[in-house]
Amino acid sequence: MQHKGAQSPAPSTARPAEAYWSRAAADLLSALGTSAAGLPPPEAASRLAKGGPNAVGDASKSTAIGTFIRQFRSPLVLILVFAAGVSAVLGDASDAAIIGLIVLVSCFLSFTQEYGASRAMDALRQRVSRKVTVVRDGVEAIVSAEDIVPGDIIRLSAGNLIPADGIILDARDFNVSEATLTGETFPVVKAPGQSPVDATIAQRSNAVYTGTSVRSGTATILAVQTGGRTEFASITAAIERRVPETNFAKGIRRFGYLMTQIMLAIVIVVFAANLLLHRPLIDSLLFSLALAVGLTPELLPYSATIWMRRERRSG
Repeated sequence: MQHKGAQSPAPSTARPAEAYWSRAAADLLSALGTSAAGLPPPEAASRLAKGGPNAVGDASKSTAIGTFIRQFRSPLVLILVFAAGVSAVLGDASDAAIIGLIVLVSCFLSFTQEYGASRAMDALRQRVSRKVTVVRDGVEAIVSAEDIVPGDIIRLSAGNLIPADGIILDARDFNVSEATLTGETFPVVKAPGQSPVDATIAQRSNAVYTGTSVRSGTATILAVQTGGRTEFASITAAIERRVPETNFAKGIRRFGYLMTQIMLAIVIVVFAANLLLHRPLIDSLLFSLALAVGLTPELLPYSATIWMRRERRSG
């Protein structure tokens, strides 16, 4: 798609995203079908429609209420909820209140863990929600960071957050803080050039990354990777992806089902035995429920959550 003004060269068949930090700037510009004058606005709009917005993951759809409700899916928690409900129906308000309080405390503790992780992920997304200066058809324009596409030419200065992964075309006293990616507390000097193919993120002196920030100087960069293909996106992906179930998690799940089966069997047997001994119906049912509650490790859901998170971190 052509537009009056600077012409963008046709994209080559090369794969620009593959070790792009090791390639010459002119080669990469050609591979991305762009030039130092930037993309024509219609071409940028076309790429945005095809590749999607420059956003780190999807917006979180999880609410605090929804997250809290999910804590009640544990079989052990459901047993306690059932016992509390039956106690309330039978008029034993004190027992129902005690069991309910235990359930709420356990679920609240698990909720704080999960909801805290969700908020952390949203905070990471917010870091890349802003306006940036791009060059489109030789003219500078202010656009949303979500509208950045591969091939865009971006102007950066001190205080800016970098909106895309790319290489430096031009720089002057350019220092970048990469603590969000590498943990390095001191700014690193960035300049045009090429880095070895096997260079780590910290060693790529000619490349910049989404979510890092400009500490000083100015630079012009070529956007190569955007959205979910950036290095920064891997951080949020690590937070929200489903980690394969560990042996510990499987054991907890199976233990929960086993406890459920055992408690149901005990409740039925004890209830039937009390009826055969001509005990009052209500007393027999309450006694059976008391056994079920006594066998239920009420803080097991929270304890399991803590240990599974520790196991994931250590793994």
